[in-house]
Amino acid sequence: MMSYQMLQSFRAVILTGGSSGIGKSFIEHVGKLHPALVFFNLSRRPPEIKVPGLILRHFDCDLSNRAQIEAVCGELVGEIDREIPAGRILLINNSGFGTYGPFPEPNLARQLEMLEVNLCAPVQLTARLLPTLRAHGGAIVNIASTSAFQPTGHMATYGASKAFLLHWSLALSEELRGSGVHVLAVCPGPTSTQFFRSAGLDHSVVPDSVGQTPEEVVETTLHALARGRTMVVSGWKNKLLAALSSRLPKPLAARIAIRVIAHYRGTGGKTNA
Repeated sequence: MMSYQMLQSFRAVILTGGSSGIGKSFIEHVGKLHPALVFFNLSRRPPEIKVPGLILRHFDCDLSNRAQIEAVCGELVGEIDREIPAGRILLINNSGFGTYGPFPEPNLARQLEMLEVNLCAPVQLTARLLPTLRAHGGAIVNIASTSAFQPTGHMATYGASKAFLLHWSLALSEELRGSGVHVLAVCPGPTSTQFFRSAGLDHSVVPDSVGQTPEEVVETTLHALARGRTMVVSGWKNKLLAALSSRLPKPLAARIAIRVIAHYRGTGGKTNA
């Protein structure tokens, strides 16, 4: 009920990666709860979503391309100014991907593309849209990961990019305190999306007992937003693992993580956010 009431104050949602996984679930779930919301999706392909009455605008955008992001932001701000003169706005930086293997596998170009999507795109989008968010009021949700809590061998660049996103979000939250713009970092654990397949792993690499659905991550996010949280780890098992990882000496956490990640390669389960 609290989540539903919180959503009613928003007029528009801007999100990246709404064509699949957690992003798609955000549109589907929130669109049903608040049909009057206008959704602006930035991704390479448009979402295939069948929600009656859904107001969805798609912007073709390669989030590893800074010039494309800049152009889309200009269009987006103009459209918001014309069509949404008032009402809070929710920005969800959701897009991200990972790779598996010793650095720099599969190749350096893919590693740099990952940094552009996971790290640079949220920074660029937030910077470009922040004046609009300040003017309207609203919130920024950054989808990090439980990988942010320890070094992740065989997924070194991915884990480091999510650690950046988590710490950047928490610092930004303090900078924007009292501005009318709230910042929330969400840290999902293994989630049934296309993440591991994209990383070059089997579709099922983590046991079902520790995985979550995208819908569960969305629910966790909405409850955390409604309660004014600045960080949330999705799922009680993930909370325990994140707390443990945070308290271990970093060299020990890195040694444990690389062994766990190597153990689960191709063994069966879900995918990560």
